[in-house]
Amino acid sequence: MNTATAPKSTANPEIGKSVEAAGLRTNYLEQGTGFPVMLLHGSGPGVTGYANWRLTLPVLAEHFRAIAPDAAGFGYTERKQGQEFTLDFWVRHILEFMDAADVEKAHFVGNSFGGALTVALAARHPDRVEKMVLMGAAGLVFNLTEGLDAVWGHEPSIESARHMMEEYFAFNKNLIGDDLVKSRYEASVRPGFHESFSAMFPAPRQRHIEGLATPEDKVAQLTNRALIIHGREDKVLPLETSLRYHQLLRNSDLHVFGNCGHWTQIEKKDEFNNLARDFLLS
Repeated sequence: MNTATAPKSTANPEIGKSVEAAGLRTNYLEQGTGFPVMLLHGSGPGVTGYANWRLTLPVLAEHFRAIAPDAAGFGYTERKQGQEFTLDFWVRHILEFMDAADVEKAHFVGNSFGGALTVALAARHPDRVEKMVLMGAAGLVFNLTEGLDAVWGHEPSIESARHMMEEYFAFNKNLIGDDLVKSRYEASVRPGFHESFSAMFPAPRQRHIEGLATPEDKVAQLTNRALIIHGREDKVLPLETSLRYHQLLRNSDLHVFGNCGHWTQIEKKDEFNNLARDFLLS
């Protein structure tokens, strides 16, 4: 078992503890004690566990051991030249991360790409996954949206960062201030970040949706209690994907937020946090 190491002195809140998993020194944030909750982020440019979950971690940490890793190829987890990113590898990385972080079984909260990983883990390793919160989750086959094509094909600039967030991520454009645009742009151009990101989802991109998918017959066999959350105005992951999850997952509930895009946990932060907390406590 790997031993977690604390971060060196840093003012960067995105950098937490680290363990080795699948040969990669893996950065993660951890708050609270109790039954573990794994929070798996999405696949936007410059994303980190902190960027996705900074507003959710403290709420869940009041009741659980809340853990937000940077997935392989993202954030401050180690990058290695020539690494191939596949669903098999991402699943292996999260499993080995759980072993290294002494997490035998956990609830999962999966956002978009992180939802696809959550479903794949539940299907392949049901002994490791308890309840699931799937928010704007990938993991089923759907037709590539203009929004997802733009996100996966993002080329960094201040202008393109603003356009991506205003046009595709948020329904409420008032959330997109200059500071947020600047921070996401700077995150996307940190050394190594764009290089690994652009290598993950090259065009044509429909194949990557299919590569992240778990077969529907396998999804239908899952008995986990699941809370499915989606923004009605989501332009990145179509609402129909969550409706299909709700049909397939026999022990699921579905909550759709109106006037909300892909950033459910930010645009509807209080409502989302309350829903997720109460579901995981029930």
